[in-house]
Order: sequence, then C-alpha cells, then structure tokens
Amino acid sequence: MKIVALLTVRNEENYMRRCLQHLVAQGIDVCVIDNESTDRTLSIAQEFYGNGVFQIEILPYSGFYDWFKILGFKQELANEIAADWFIHHDADEIREAPGVYSNLFSGIKAMDHAGYNAINFEEFVFVPTTEDRGFEGTDFVQSMRYYYFYEPAKQHRVNAWKNLGQIVDLKASGGHSVSFDGRSVAPVNFVLRHYVLLSREHAIRKYGKRKYSKAEIDLGLHQRRAAFDSANFCLPNRTELKCIDFDGEWDCSEPWELSPSIRTM
Repeated sequence: MKIVALLTVRNEENYMRRCLQHLVAQGIDVCVIDNESTDRTLSIAQEFYGNGVFQIEILPYSGFYDWFKILGFKQELANEIAADWFIHHDADEIREAPGVYSNLFSGIKAMDHAGYNAINFEEFVFVPTTEDRGFEGTDFVQSMRYYYFYEPAKQHRVNAWKNLGQIVDLKASGGHSVSFDGRSVAPVNFVLRHYVLLSREHAIRKYGKRKYSKAEIDLGLHQRRAAFDSANFCLPNRTELKCIDFDGEWDCSEPWELSPSIRTM
C-alpha cells in the first residue's frame, strides 16, 4: 500500500524538516508542492528526495495566498499519482494514528481493511503562551505543551481519503473536508497536532504581511487572518489552554468553535 501526503509549502523552513522527518518515520510518502519559496524550504525538501520525498512540484506564486489554486493543484495531483491513499497536509501539522497503531501507515491501512475510504482528524492546536519565550529553532513537537481542542463542526478535518479513481473536491470546504461520491468516514478519529505559530514574532512575520485573495475573502475564507493586526496581537495565557498528557490522552472537553490563535487585544 502506498500512502501519499500532498504537502504544499511556501517559506516554511521553521517546520519543514520536522514535518518531513515525522512523515518518513510514519511510513508516508511525500509529494512536495513548493509555492516558490524564498527561504530554505525547497532545499530542505530536496535533502529528503529519494528518502520519503518521491516528487517535488513547483507551483508558481500568484503574488498572494491563492488557496483555491493550491487546492486545485492538489486535486489534479491526486488524480495523477499512483497511490492507494492521500493526505491533504500542511507543513505546520503533525498527524498521528490513535495509540493502538504503531504508526500512521498502519492506522490508515487498518481503516482501509475495515472498508472505510476517508479519515477524520481531531485538531489540537498548539500555541506559545504569554509565559513562553517562543519555540523557533527548537523541536517544537517535543517542547510545546499547551493546546486547545478546535472543533468548529463535527468531522471538520476529513483530510485523508482512499484513491477510488475519481476526482475529489477539496475546494468546497476550503480544504477542511474532502468530498467525493461514496465517501465513508471511519468511526475512529485520528490526531492532528497543529502548530500554527511558534512565537509572537513568528506570528507577525507569518500573518502580518501575507496577502490574501479578495475573491476568497468575499467567499468568507481567511477572515481572521486577513484582519491580523500586528500591533495589537497577543498570545493566550496558559490558564486558557490544556496541557499535553504524554500518556497519549487528549482532552476533547470544552472544544473551541472559533480559533483565537490570530487574535488581538
């Protein structure tokens, strides 16, 4: 069985190496789609070519965050690449199977054998707090301890799907939930650790100057991030968050329906 992560990146050198190391260790093959990065993102991907990364595509940068273009390109690749399963993946994500499985590959394989063709990931968003100095240049997966459970809707992160030989739709949900005929979502939720920012300064660099598609904003996408205000941006206090339990237990109580990661005072 071949499971492919479709990983689109632009200027993600803070995350790239850790993300690829994790995917390789999880038995996942990676197709990197570089949106004309200007930092070391592409060179890091090239280091993994032949060792987890089997394909690197260059997607021309539109001069702004062209999310529908990115999702459309992923849809095309999923229709062209010979794979059994695909994962719609970003560089600031670490995806895991439930603890009963040895890795992500074995978990997806088990869902496949059980007759399911799609998998939902419960999203746990890790953020630095007012008490932290930041996590750039560190193994943030090991170092960051505070998170919130983000669930704006049930099964809002159906990001892995079986290749049934048909074109799937990522655009309709803004990439949050793949859709296709005959979709059967596994009853077991997998885990998505989402590291949206590593420090206050990182947030300002990441979101403060990013340009978004007006058409996508008009459709209701990117609202909070497009309104990011560097001057008034603040981090949460630890008392607002859950602390990770290294025994593998995730706290899904008190789900947050709105993401406050990009918020102002």
